[in-house]
Amino acid sequence: MNASAGDLFGLPPEDRTSSPYTGYTRAHWESVADGLLQAAWKWATPGGARLDLPGPPSHSGVRSDGLEGYARTFLAAGFRVAGAGGKDPHGLLERYADGLDAGTRTPGRDDAESWPLILDHHVQGQPMVESASVALGLRLTRPWLWDRLTSDVQDRAEQWLRGALRHVPAGNNWYLFPYTVAGFLESVGRGDAETARARERASELLEHWYRGDGWYADGDGRAFDHYNGWALHLYPLLDAHLAGDEKESALHGARLRKHLESFSLMFGGDGAPLHFGRSLTYRFAASAGVGLGAVTGHTPLTPGASRRVVSGSLRYFLERGAVGNDGLLSLGWHGPHAATLQTYSGPASPYWASKAFVALLAPDGHPLWASPEEAAPSEGPDRVLSVPAAGFLVQSTGADGVVRLHNHGSDHVRPDEGESAVDEDPHYARLAYSTVTGPTSAENTADNHLSVTVGGARSARRRIRPLGSGHGDGWGWAASWHLPVFPAGPSTVPGLRVESVTVARGRHELRVHRVLGAPDGARAELTGWATDPDGPVRSLLRGLRGWEAPEDVRAPRGTAFARWATVPRLGAEVTGTAVLVALASVTADPEAALPDENVVAVLGEVVDRVEVAGDTVTVRWAEDGARTRIVFGRGTVTVDHG
Repeated sequence: MNASAGDLFGLPPEDRTSSPYTGYTRAHWESVADGLLQAAWKWATPGGARLDLPGPPSHSGVRSDGLEGYARTFLAAGFRVAGAGGKDPHGLLERYADGLDAGTRTPGRDDAESWPLILDHHVQGQPMVESASVALGLRLTRPWLWDRLTSDVQDRAEQWLRGALRHVPAGNNWYLFPYTVAGFLESVGRGDAETARARERASELLEHWYRGDGWYADGDGRAFDHYNGWALHLYPLLDAHLAGDEKESALHGARLRKHLESFSLMFGGDGAPLHFGRSLTYRFAASAGVGLGAVTGHTPLTPGASRRVVSGSLRYFLERGAVGNDGLLSLGWHGPHAATLQTYSGPASPYWASKAFVALLAPDGHPLWASPEEAAPSEGPDRVLSVPAAGFLVQSTGADGVVRLHNHGSDHVRPDEGESAVDEDPHYARLAYSTVTGPTSAENTADNHLSVTVGGARSARRRIRPLGSGHGDGWGWAASWHLPVFPAGPSTVPGLRVESVTVARGRHELRVHRVLGAPDGARAELTGWATDPDGPVRSLLRGLRGWEAPEDVRAPRGTAFARWATVPRLGAEVTGTAVLVALASVTADPEAALPDENVVAVLGEVVDRVEVAGDTVTVRWAEDGARTRIVFGRGTVTVDHG
């Protein structure tokens, strides 16, 4: 059993007067940063250039992983020391200065200290990622580290960093790494045409990827996830803030403010961020955008609500085993969890969590720390919020603090990429995600999924095409369609497509699907939320029209929240066009009464009446008699409610 964070890091006593929700103050944040850094530095090479943390290597290899350990912890140290006005009680910066010297003496050499060269992303790209953390760490600590280096070390560091400007990044947030490197070089008087072009190119792409509502796509496709907060907003706004560039701060600050209007709702009442998208092992880095908004003043949240979110997220992971008894962040979510990871994750990868410590740039006495904590957005009344640009529908319930994200727009499929069922990603392909459940692994039955089985092969959902979204007082909807693709036999069936609509009210989700062009013998299946049958989180999935009786199927590999899980599933034989209606919900409220295990009870307690007439579905809700009407057209969906 893991030791508590208080035991590991010597946290100060809780302060429930100023922090009634979490007990955490700025001193707690400093103690956590110090504890994480102290534990990681036990694995440093003699010269301090690499932190070779224990664990399985990433696909980039152990030398790159060691650089990652140096760079990502340096980011935490930079925020820690800069936020304290240069006070460095543990001598962190001396260690990082020594490591910079050792790592840049003979870059590319295969020895214990030398840093790998920065090359193109498809050749040897991971050092480019780390160069941004090195550059940002140097920029944050310039008066106490960079300015005290010899000119020889400064020149060698610049030469290594310039590799990021001279090689090709991956076609996504990676362009912000040379942007950040160039920003640092310009800040120390080493800018030139090369640094200017790197910044121009990243800015051009950032404009291209901005889709509105405060959301960026992570590249040319439709990947919307936590990279918005911990990369696409963080780097440009922090760069402008450090440079004192009011014009750029206004541009990027306005976008972050808009982003936080929806994103700040995506943290549960227990502090958990949504378990959605890739790189989830970065954990509390998810709060970086909230912290940056508070530091720069570009946020719709009060200082007390901002602190509630960032401290809640930090505490959530510390209390659930994210840090092992050795004081190291593990590869996973709560504790180690292999199914959460990507192949690029190595032992030091979780230390991108360091980005959360951007909150420490707010000094002692700043409103972020001086104002009493206030409730997080998810701790108020039930809310439903649509985010049209991303195709999201966000649903929160105050009774249990659970937040759900209904995904009708984010798929992580590149525009030039074919739709292969083999490449289905559980972290993007599902219909819904939450703060208390995780997706099942690719080897188990998919949760929250509408599939069509043809010839014994079950379809996958890859590219997601939004069909619209909206919200009103206490309700909202989002819709999309996808092309079912198959892992065996022909990859597609002519004319086959699936249109999906989610309508959210309270904790309930009306899920309506129209299957078009189903061949003879096809079978549709709909699954709900994957939960531990013995745990506090309960799920419901009941067919209202067209579905057969439900069954529970097992997911032995579990989720990031449950070692072993069950998934409710509905089935129906379909031919041609079929309209299928179901009701789903997930709750952690012990007082919540779920309907009995039959459709009649659901119809009596939650829904009064369901009518399907051709391509129109009308539902009357039992609680207040409100009516929801869904009309499928030729590639369109309209929804009204009242």
